[in-house]
Amino acid sequence: MMAVNLLGHSDIDARVILNVGGTRFETSKSTLKKLPATRLSKLTEQLSSYDPILNEYFFDRHPGVFSQILNYYRTGKLHYPINVCGPLFEDELSFWGLQREEVEPCCWMTYTKHRSTAETLSILDSLELDTVRSSQQEVIKKFGWDDDFDYIQGNLPRYKKVMMIVWQIFEEPRSSTIAKVITVISIFFILVSILSFVLQTLSMFRITDIDFVTVYINKTATDRTPTLSRQHVHPSFDIVEWICNTWFVFEIMIRFIVTPNKKEFCKSTLNIIDFLATTWFFFTWALIKLHVNDNEALDLLSTIRIMRLFKLFNHHPGLKVIVTSMKYSSSVLWLLIFFVLIAVAVFASLIYYAERMTTRHPDENMFRSIPDALWFNMITMSTIGYGDLYPKTMLGMLIGAVSTVAGVLIIDLPMPIIVESFANFYTHLRARSKLPKTRRKIGPAESKIKKRTAMATLDNGQNLKLLGQTVRASIFGSKTLTSHNIKSSVA
Repeated sequence: MMAVNLLGHSDIDARVILNVGGTRFETSKSTLKKLPATRLSKLTEQLSSYDPILNEYFFDRHPGVFSQILNYYRTGKLHYPINVCGPLFEDELSFWGLQREEVEPCCWMTYTKHRSTAETLSILDSLELDTVRSSQQEVIKKFGWDDDFDYIQGNLPRYKKVMMIVWQIFEEPRSSTIAKVITVISIFFILVSILSFVLQTLSMFRITDIDFVTVYINKTATDRTPTLSRQHVHPSFDIVEWICNTWFVFEIMIRFIVTPNKKEFCKSTLNIIDFLATTWFFFTWALIKLHVNDNEALDLLSTIRIMRLFKLFNHHPGLKVIVTSMKYSSSVLWLLIFFVLIAVAVFASLIYYAERMTTRHPDENMFRSIPDALWFNMITMSTIGYGDLYPKTMLGMLIGAVSTVAGVLIIDLPMPIIVESFANFYTHLRARSKLPKTRRKIGPAESKIKKRTAMATLDNGQNLKLLGQTVRASIFGSKTLTSHNIKSSVA
């Protein structure tokens, strides 16, 4: 049976005082019962958070967030306070037994913004852009030696220590002075190799072999006529290429020997490019010695050495951010490519048949086939316009103008998304670079204080005993006064 107080109100409508982080909130029990299976709906005086002296429940939580949570009990709408961080709001919701999906749609975008920020920070952590030198424990963990018996005993073998030092020299360019020197040498040989590859295509650096052929002018006279036999590069370029590739072989072998995970090393794209470029140099050199290097396709494949420039991405954080932002914007890029291809195919078909139908003479039509129209629309929609193909009829010009405008809209609209992704990564990278490397650590919490009861409080010292007697006298006096008032009102 529900208890009824002297004023005639039920116990469920009684007011409840909640002290959250030093801020007192008052509400009724009926309000807290609106959301069952939550922390506030299960408040009882037997909880350790209840203070019988002050007649309130104390929670050491964030009062600003709790005001919105209490308002959710009153109105049924949960709004996100803009003056707190998203993870803090989630922790508070979890403590009070609420779900984050209950946030109102008007606050959902603001509330979920911290999730993209957390994802960006986790990606930057995985890139290790701000790692100058890994600690010994981190390097040992990468090598998988943290459970090694020798490491536990403090007697790590010398060859393992050497592997750790060499790995840091070649994989962490800013870890030491020697590592910086090795990085400069590596970049120097990469640039020299690419410069040599470019310069040897100039005619001034190529040697032409000329053969003389005897030609009969008449029956009695002959003449020697020069004929072009073949061309080859100056021998100095071969010396430069041998020096550069000797360094590349040395570098990739050392890095492979000291790498903690050889499988991941072999799966790395940059390592595959480095290996193929180095191997291809020795392969083409062998073909030259065998005089079978007359195939232009082999020269085309030798351009893979230019891709060594991608190794510079490991030495500059900004370049890594560009690649990462493009990677995480791949869905938008694929969508862009898909729409561009559709638009090119549609406008190519339109302009081909428009020119075919409206041209007076077939010889004046520059679009002999739909592939020609595809090429025209590709360079038109990308706003390049070589001018090798162009429409000559009014209808064809109109379709060409529409394709130009459509190309600008299709290509430019997704660009802000990619730019925003890059700006998001780069802004967080700059902010992280300004943060202190070491931060103060919060110590463990003290032991939990036992629940305060009336008897325990009154028995705590002689002074509290006197206070208890005063409190009891006031309570009994108030009861006597109440009974006299009731009797007088009855009389």
